[in-house]
Amino acid sequence: MKKTMLMAAVASVSVTAAYAGEEPVLNVYNWSDYIAEDTIQKFEEATGIKVNYDVYDSNEVLEAKMLTGNSGYDVVVPTSDFLQRQIAAGAYQKLDKSKLPNLANMDAELMQGAEVYDPGNEYSVIYMWGTTGIGYNVQAIADRLGEDYEVNSWELVFDPEIVAKLADCGVTMLDAPSEMIPAAMNYLGLDPRSTDAADLEAGAALLEKVRPSIRYFHSSQYINDLANGDICVSVGWSGDVFQAMARAEEAENGVEVGYVIPKEGALQWFDMMAIPVDAPHPDNALKFINFIMDAQITADITNYVWYANGNAASMPLVDEEITSDPGIFPTEEAKARLWGSKVYDARTDRLITRLWTRIKTGQ
Repeated sequence: MKKTMLMAAVASVSVTAAYAGEEPVLNVYNWSDYIAEDTIQKFEEATGIKVNYDVYDSNEVLEAKMLTGNSGYDVVVPTSDFLQRQIAAGAYQKLDKSKLPNLANMDAELMQGAEVYDPGNEYSVIYMWGTTGIGYNVQAIADRLGEDYEVNSWELVFDPEIVAKLADCGVTMLDAPSEMIPAAMNYLGLDPRSTDAADLEAGAALLEKVRPSIRYFHSSQYINDLANGDICVSVGWSGDVFQAMARAEEAENGVEVGYVIPKEGALQWFDMMAIPVDAPHPDNALKFINFIMDAQITADITNYVWYANGNAASMPLVDEEITSDPGIFPTEEAKARLWGSKVYDARTDRLITRLWTRIKTGQ
């Protein structure tokens, strides 16, 4: 507690100093493959601010930096459940909304949904949102499970007999225990948001049963591997799978990639833009967040990464191919089966970490 208070006090001084006269520099830490090719260039040209742009591929990597402090970053993009506990730990500063006029572009319903993690949206703004479902190679599945097999269930990765038939063509899962274990629990008919140790153990036990058929656990490698036909099934994030689909089409390599939100339901998540409490350039950070919320800029990002956004004003500018795809913008029926992330306490975190190590290593 004392350490947190001291860090906040020091950060308060540094924030005040930074606002007084910031150098034209911005340090951004975002997910890999998650921004349009020209977004940074456009921001630099519009503001004269030089952007240093780094990427990560797991919330755990970002969280380690945020909770250690002194990351040096001005804007980061944590997923909603991680954001919530990082806010509680004092990792972020409140947004000066008077400097964010483009907040008016945001979808009120989605922003309200994000308030579950950040009451009043005081610390964050939606960057993109999506679901965690199944990406697959259409022909590879047909070859192994039959032309009439419909990919619509978590059984594709959680039924040991089915997934064993796909092991030769490559099955992968996200290296994300807080997503994979709840998905397994959901398939078993348990509450995916449960923190009961017995439920978490049951989810882990199911993952251990299919572990022999899983080629690897990784949160970004599967994009290119799906696109190239090197793997045939991935539990992955919606936009990543759609990027794999687009890359396969561009390569004209004969690989057809599909994405499905399983009929049993799936995780819905929000990736949120936030400013670390000790950000060296907080005013530049606000300029960047406001720039991203420009309708055209947000639309450009969605059109490039194929993730749903929370910007209502951008929707007329988003390609119809994207807005009409139920894998990106779910139907009302599908929305009813989505669940939100659960913020774990320290005890549950330790259990999840232990279970995940056991799943991945087989020990």
